Amino acid sequence: MSILQKLLDQNLFKKKIVSNRYDYLSAEKETNTNIYFIESGSVRIFIRDHDEERIVRFGYSGNIIVSLDSFLSGKPSDLYIQAIKKTSIKVASKKDLDDFIRSSDENMKLWILILEDLVLQQMEREKDLLINSPKERYERVLKRSPQLFQEIPNKHIANYLRMSPETLSRLKKS
Repeated sequence: MSILQKLLDQNLFKKKIVSNRYDYLSAEKETNTNIYFIESGSVRIFIRDHDEERIVRFGYSGNIIVSLDSFLSGKPSDLYIQAIKKTSIKVASKKDLDDFIRSSDENMKLWILILEDLVLQQMEREKDLLINSPKERYERVLKRSPQLFQEIPNKHIANYLRMSPETLSRLKKS
């Protein structure tokens, strides 16, 4: 049984919402400690750098997403979470997750696995940003997350990969 399935089986996700395209689950300077499971649709997580948006992560069907800095610190975040298209989402509270984690050693071990996986994902993302070649960045993300290219519009993927949409289009064709 996967980590995700175990969390879903615990009925932690008690609330269900549907976000329309462009709706925000979270905006800058908000404290958001919810955990979201995306049943269908997709979201982007980004920060604003002056007038520019910089996408740092995506979520789509079958993913769990969170405003991680706010979730861990309980403080306002610099991140925005916005629906890219109509998205069906299950919501769990931090309190319910904390209660679940503390209820057994096995659940604590599960939580540690989740955090380790998040750290490894973040390290892969940082490597992607340090690689100069747009082609290499594209190939790494394609290998790691092929579903991304079916779920997310090219303009957002290009932003995530720190390249122009035209460059991404050329790379996809070659």
